Amino acid sequence: MKKEMIAACLVLVCSLVGTSAMAADANSTESIKDRFGITGEIGFLVPADSDAVGTGFVIGRGHTDTGFVGGGGLIYGILNNYAAEFEVTHTGFGTDAGTDFDTTNISLGAQYRYLNLPVKKLVPYAGFGLDILVNGANNGLDVDTVAGVHVKAGADYFLLRQLALTSEIKGVIAPNADIKAGGAKVGEFDPDSFSMTFGVRYFFN
Repeated sequence: MKKEMIAACLVLVCSLVGTSAMAADANSTESIKDRFGITGEIGFLVPADSDAVGTGFVIGRGHTDTGFVGGGGLIYGILNNYAAEFEVTHTGFGTDAGTDFDTTNISLGAQYRYLNLPVKKLVPYAGFGLDILVNGANNGLDVDTVAGVHVKAGADYFLLRQLALTSEIKGVIAPNADIKAGGAKVGEFDPDSFSMTFGVRYFFN
């Protein structure tokens, strides 16, 4: 069920990424060009279900809990509407088999920002990029690192020219990672996820 929910959320995010009906004005005060900022964020993450691993053996497909996710990153404006992003986030969550998983997501991506909306301080954006997912588990288990992709949609609301509140939804798709015990494969970890975060962005210029 979680797999289907994540897929549906990704379709929603992709449709937002593909929507570009609003035109941008190069003279907008919310232009991102040549601006450099830092972001801090926190929220929740819904992971896909993975193999439930007990004392060194697979006991079936395990239900995974929703976990908290937090982190931060950097953003740099390349053009009025386009920005590059670098982010690092971390999340941890448990399963009904007692195995706890965690993932550090190192991502590099791009944003398209929609300017000149009726609400002048509001700047929605859509983005995509590449992810390196460094996975781990307790109970003496090792989980492989894998590469994936993400799509996202969000919005910045500028309180001041240099300070904005931000929120976004993000979907990540990646191949399954092997779960190993003593070097032997004992299961598979599914790193697919859907997350929603809230945070603050500060621009230095």
